[in-house]
Amino acid sequence: MDSASVKQAIIRQVQTESNVANSRELFEAFNEHCFEKCVPKPGSSLSSGESSCVTMCMDKYLAAWNKVNASLLQRMQQENKAAGN
Repeated sequence: MDSASVKQAIIRQVQTESNVANSRELFEAFNEHCFEKCVPKPGSSLSSGESSCVTMCMDKYLAAWNKVNASLLQRMQQENKAAGN
């Protein structure tokens, strides 16, 4: 394997690990904020109000998450361009 192939393999591995960590973090944030906020007394099923609250909360978290990730990606691309990569 040449150095370019090794570099690409490492980049792919880091990206995969980052995606897994981001998914875990998103799920934990959802659980900590949305579920605990919207379902104060868990039971065997969600009421329509609880379900609606969870859906709206999750939509907001996903929108914020996507915005942050897009900004981070843009910044990383700018830094790579500035570094000559």
